[in-house]
Amino acid sequence: MTRTDMERVQTYLRHLLGCDRIRVIPPVKAGLTVELAVDDEVIGTLYQDNEDGEISYSAHLTILEEDLPELPKTAPAAPAAKPRRVR
Repeated sequence: MTRTDMERVQTYLRHLLGCDRIRVIPPVKAGLTVELAVDDEVIGTLYQDNEDGEISYSAHLTILEEDLPELPKTAPAAPAAKPRRVR
């Protein structure tokens, strides 16, 4: 993926998601993956696919369990009501 491709995808993602903090980070060495970040936090990777002359890009987001908010504390579920007999 060229630097121009990365800049175009970055511009598109910023516009689509309404967030100028999204960055496409080029690999430090050839052969490594292109990274997606918000500010300085890497959130995933970006890939280019060229199939039969049609180019597409796919983003893979990685969400770590430790980064998620805690589950809400909920009250225990009430016991199910017994079915009523119909006469």
